Amino acid sequence: MGDRLRLAIGIMGNAAAMLLYAAPILTFARVLRKKNTEGFSCVPYTVALLNCFLYTWYGLPIVSCGFENFTVVSINIIGMLLELSFICIYLRFSPANTKKKFAILTALVILTCCATALISAFVFHDHPHRKRFVGSMGVISSVAMYTSPLVAVKQVIQTKSVEFMPFYLSLFSFLSSSLWMTYGLLSHDLFIASPNLVGSPLGLFQLLLYIKYRNNVVMEDPSKWDVEKNGENVKQEMELDAQEKDDNPKHQLQLVLSEDKKENI
Repeated sequence: MGDRLRLAIGIMGNAAAMLLYAAPILTFARVLRKKNTEGFSCVPYTVALLNCFLYTWYGLPIVSCGFENFTVVSINIIGMLLELSFICIYLRFSPANTKKKFAILTALVILTCCATALISAFVFHDHPHRKRFVGSMGVISSVAMYTSPLVAVKQVIQTKSVEFMPFYLSLFSFLSSSLWMTYGLLSHDLFIASPNLVGSPLGLFQLLLYIKYRNNVVMEDPSKWDVEKNGENVKQEMELDAQEKDDNPKHQLQLVLSEDKKENI
């Protein structure tokens, strides 16, 4: 009965995590359409890639005993492929200055993954030590992944608007972390349960913020917080207004009449 319940929780956790990992598809569809990353950061996707790789490796028989964590492997392979796709799209359409920075970050993540796999395979020679090493790395990456949305939480509190914190992303984060926390507790596996003990309350906190501010109007556009961008936008708006006035026949007629008045005077 316990194994069946654990498997059922794992399958539900897979479904929730699949929705969570697939949530950025709409964002990257917009990037492909506009051929512009619109200034958002790639850090959450590189952290998620690291997390997915570590837990894929953690669930394989070389680290775990047999396929006791097969459900962990299956969802994290899908998540790893999705995150790699997002990062490739980001690097394709990001500006040159950020492309180099995130290419280096992605390379460091891949090197960390390879180093973890090699050390666990050749330095440690039994499953308990391998699980302890890879699991510890996985816990660190999971906590980093679950705490990355705190930037959006800060914006919600400052603007008193949930425009920048999508409801379904918060919901899927809460469901996924809650289900995997339950799976880890049923498996007596703290390396799966412990990071989700952080992720589940954070997901619940995001949902409570959404309920509190869901009917509020945006107080201020966060793009206006960037002084440099704001100055450029104002300049562009002034140039567009001037061009529209020059092209407007009514405005041209007013200019002619004013010149006639000056000549008469």
